[in-house]
Amino acid sequence: MDILIEEYEENIWSVALKDGRIEGLEIDPKNEFVRYGSIYWAKVIRIDAGLDAAFLDLDEENTGILYNKDVRYQDKDGSWKKGGDVAIGKILKPGDMITVQAKTAYLIQNENDLWGREDKTAQVSMDVSISGRYLIYCPLLSGNQISQRIRGKELRDQMEKMLDSAEGLKGFILRSAAADLQTDILQREARVLREIWTQISEYLEGNTPALIALGPDSLQRILSDNAMKSIDRIEVVTMDHFTQVEDWCTVFAPDLVPKITPVELKNASSDLALFEYRDILGQVESLFHEYAILPHGSNLIFQETAALTAIDINKGSDKRSHLAVNIDAAKEIARQLRLRNYGGIVIVDFLKMNKSDEKKLLIELDKQTLTDPCTVQIHGFTKLGLIEMTRKRRTPPLHDRFDGIEF
Repeated sequence: MDILIEEYEENIWSVALKDGRIEGLEIDPKNEFVRYGSIYWAKVIRIDAGLDAAFLDLDEENTGILYNKDVRYQDKDGSWKKGGDVAIGKILKPGDMITVQAKTAYLIQNENDLWGREDKTAQVSMDVSISGRYLIYCPLLSGNQISQRIRGKELRDQMEKMLDSAEGLKGFILRSAAADLQTDILQREARVLREIWTQISEYLEGNTPALIALGPDSLQRILSDNAMKSIDRIEVVTMDHFTQVEDWCTVFAPDLVPKITPVELKNASSDLALFEYRDILGQVESLFHEYAILPHGSNLIFQETAALTAIDINKGSDKRSHLAVNIDAAKEIARQLRLRNYGGIVIVDFLKMNKSDEKKLLIELDKQTLTDPCTVQIHGFTKLGLIEMTRKRRTPPLHDRFDGIEF
């Protein structure tokens, strides 16, 4: 796999490329006012009893909403408890200063949206975490955990033994990329993450809301999301990008430093020159179409609504069995969900099959979505024979992040 780092009108684009095919795509648009994962020293503005939530001033420019389920508070014995047992108004009051982290990114298409409705507000949580390559540090976590994305019992048991054998680890979630890793590497990363939190904590004081730490950028997300895969090259064009990649890799992935490869191009200063050189602009453009072509003549049709995303499989000229077409569709749907960054409810109308083949399809779909950096849950077939899924995305959908860009 190759990682490509580029820039377009001050937006950093990061792409994961496997055998010439885009498998991952991240972008940091300049109209992103709240970035996923950013940590704020925030002030409670008001309590909304109807929503059981608090509205917060994040940095004197942006607002956030904190739902009760995302509240964390200390019990009498000093242990941290989750909100939800009592009304949020009994835990927080206007004027309180709290540490929160953005659960979602927030783009502003219109300056009038800055202090907009609840659904136009960045969601935040008091359950702060700092991600590395193999570990996630959660300062409020009393013990250690294995990532919920790791479902196999044998692998979970193996990774639990790794955690038990690594001394001094507390408050960490072990990521799937850490399988078969030596414990000294985990301990090294744990020290780094704890030190990052120590430095952040020094700024969590006073009565002025402020952005304390910016969340991971597209470059860091693409490297972290593909940490478990074999990366051959990380291609950059500018020295700024080289330095950014080198800084992250030096801390979290020293083995990748030798793989950072500056690419010399005649038109290096042009936007997306590297993507044009690698001939992938057409693939990016295709992600804005309402369809995707499958092998053997079938295709997918996408339709987004305010409530959900609907995907239909069209067999077209494909003469194979319904199961064969659906298996191909499941692979491409998992990829398109990642690249287009659809979120919320996803309904898929696969070609009709018997019960035995339906089980095979669910197994394949589950396997394909495991590589998604966002949490995907497959809820099975509805009474109407549709597959219902949910995907909890970290950042806004692709078409919002590329708003106004023309190819």
